[in-house]
Amino acid sequence: MPVGSKALASEFPTHVSSATVRNDMAALESKGLITKTHFSSGRVPSMQGYRYYVDNLVQPDPLDDSAEDLIKSSFNSEFNRIDEIIQESAKVLSDLTSYMAVTFNPEPGDDLKLGGFRLVKLDNRQVMAIIVTNTGHVVDKIFRLSNVSSEQLETIVNIINSELVGKPISDVAEKLRIEIPVLMTKYIQTPEGFLKIFGEMLNEAGRDRVHVDGKLNLLKFAERQNIDRLKPLYNLLDTEDTVQKIINPSSHDVQVRIGSELRNDLLKDYSIITGTYDLNEYGHGIIAVIGPTRMPYSKIIGIVGALREELTKKLLGYYDDDN
Repeated sequence: MPVGSKALASEFPTHVSSATVRNDMAALESKGLITKTHFSSGRVPSMQGYRYYVDNLVQPDPLDDSAEDLIKSSFNSEFNRIDEIIQESAKVLSDLTSYMAVTFNPEPGDDLKLGGFRLVKLDNRQVMAIIVTNTGHVVDKIFRLSNVSSEQLETIVNIINSELVGKPISDVAEKLRIEIPVLMTKYIQTPEGFLKIFGEMLNEAGRDRVHVDGKLNLLKFAERQNIDRLKPLYNLLDTEDTVQKIINPSSHDVQVRIGSELRNDLLKDYSIITGTYDLNEYGHGIIAVIGPTRMPYSKIIGIVGALREELTKKLLGYYDDDN
């Protein structure tokens, strides 16, 4: 909230006159570190002021016991997929901060390989295809494959597993164009539909997966903003590609970007705090918090750092168990 010299002077543990504070505030304002919200208001930090504060004064707060308990209890659940762990981390991050949280699956990298393939016949018309990557990412899709027997499905699975499993996704895509269709036509008259769906699943497996939680938390901070700005902001944050471009950090450390640094007018009143988790050969991913520029930075930076460490332990444990 905007604050004046008299209010500030009353907060100091030793006596300081409001005139002294007023002079110091004038000096800070001349340096562009604080600003008025309107002509007769008190002062608030400017974007430059927040930047100085984050770069020079902030120390991450340690987690309190309740926050630590929430993280550990959430990650102690049984998870069947990497996606489930990353989605849970978004929920925990949003619950702890009361802001919008975004988490990314581990980036596949150049070593992404096809780890397994299954076809499950659901009824006479519908089949579920399931692919698993070597990083534990699972993609499934239900589609129609008419007039195909269980024996034919098993043959398709055997072809995929013998010819493609264990190979890099880029090689798999190449083989799908040339070699696999020739093999498939011996068992299916028109394999094109299946091969198209399989190709789409491979593309999805190779993309970063984004998980969002707490988007409605942005409403809590709308009292100082034009509500009409929230709809285009929600639209902006509703597509994975856009979110990836906005979140994309330039450092693996916990990083804070503020207002105009986000280079989008819809985000000028917001800050984004990101942390990268490193899984060695399994790649790395990102967790992020989107909140107002006036967020308690010490607390949020501490939470992002702590959750990043716990998420790294959980995912490395998942991979070790899987191996």
